[in-house]
Amino acid sequence: MSPRRARRRESSRPFGFPTGMDKVEEWPDGEWKVRMLTGASSQKNYRCPGCDQEIRSGQPHLVAWPNWTGGDEERRHWHASCWRKRLDRGPGRSRY
Repeated sequence: MSPRRARRRESSRPFGFPTGMDKVEEWPDGEWKVRMLTGASSQKNYRCPGCDQEIRSGQPHLVAWPNWTGGDEERRHWHASCWRKRLDRGPGRSRY
């Protein structure tokens, strides 16, 4: 008898979406799913929406997106300090 193969669940996440431990954070602007990235898995550069500076490949950062159905389409890569300070930004600046 041949060994059984494990069946993989179909994922609703798009191909290339990082997998890992997500945590849900509650903020005054809603609930957000947040995932910390070590940088070892990042292959390209991103632009932080908080400071408009580049997050270079290999640099630790986080990914955040709204905690609602379809919210993963809104995910953004942030510096950890920019994410924590995003509500302190002045008027006229987007908070996400």
